[in-house]
Amino acid sequence: MRKLLWICLLLIASIAAKSQEQSEFTVLQWNIWQEGTKVTGGYDAIVDEIIRLKPDFVTFSEVRNYNNTRFCDRIVQSLKAKGETYYSFYSYDSGLLSRHPITDSLTIFPEKDDHGSIYKMTSKIKGHKIAVYTAHLDYLNDAYYNVRGYDGSTWEEIPVPQTVLEVLKVNDASLRDDAIKEFIAAARKDIAEGTIVILGGDFNEPSHLDWIRDTKDLYDHNGLIIPWTVPLMLDNNGFIDTYRTLYPDVLSYPGFTFPADNPLVPVEKLTWTPKSDERDRIDYVFYYPHPAIELKDAVIFGPQGSIVKSQRTSEKSKDNFLLPQGVWPTDHKGLLVTFDIN
Repeated sequence: MRKLLWICLLLIASIAAKSQEQSEFTVLQWNIWQEGTKVTGGYDAIVDEIIRLKPDFVTFSEVRNYNNTRFCDRIVQSLKAKGETYYSFYSYDSGLLSRHPITDSLTIFPEKDDHGSIYKMTSKIKGHKIAVYTAHLDYLNDAYYNVRGYDGSTWEEIPVPQTVLEVLKVNDASLRDDAIKEFIAAARKDIAEGTIVILGGDFNEPSHLDWIRDTKDLYDHNGLIIPWTVPLMLDNNGFIDTYRTLYPDVLSYPGFTFPADNPLVPVEKLTWTPKSDERDRIDYVFYYPHPAIELKDAVIFGPQGSIVKSQRTSEKSKDNFLLPQGVWPTDHKGLLVTFDIN
């Protein structure tokens, strides 16, 4: 009888343990504006928000390793000092954090002359192998500024281009598409092996899903409908834009991530095109369909305010905002995405 009772207790414990297994995971894409150094208290705010949100994976943009330090190592140590265990590895320009032990890491597109970077890490979550990629793509030849009457490399005022061909010629002179080609090639190998693939990043490029007929006369698009190269490449290769999939109504849910209003920073330091409406969705989380995961939720992480023609403006859209708890350390808004996993 005692033996039977012991077996029953073990079964109950086993069932309880399984019920507590992780059933979802989160990915936070966050451009941290030069490691939070542009805002007083910015670094501490990055640490505090990660502790609050406890994302499973963080894809950082603008990792600079200032003063001969390794930013991701510093963040890991700062989190550890406050009771949170994260893992990372050396990177520059973009970076990764994981709540789960990292089994491998790789440079996919190395940073050179500030033309962007992509890194990859692999881990396991609920028994599934997962590959998380972080991308901070080339900030030059930003043709969505050209559309608004500013050169996308110098940000000096120029005539507005009249054709889509003109815009894409400038856009594709960047190395953004070169970097994404490298990502797609690497991700294909992961997919063939049955690995879950996630990509988060600041692409410095809008989406073809946002620059459509309904928006051609809004946000200083100046009548143009543009099939922006990088998000279209990902779409054509089967990768899913999490935010636009959950919120296909572009007018009600524009999902702007830049430029964010930051009350601690003068407006002139938050805008690149002071006379135009430069709002765009340039920070993304993509994934490749996998039988073990299902897209559940996505929220804009950051202040509700934006900058429009050098004015601080509160967004009136239906976008869901996860507001910062204290200091906002950057000029971007982040994106927090939740997946179910079985």
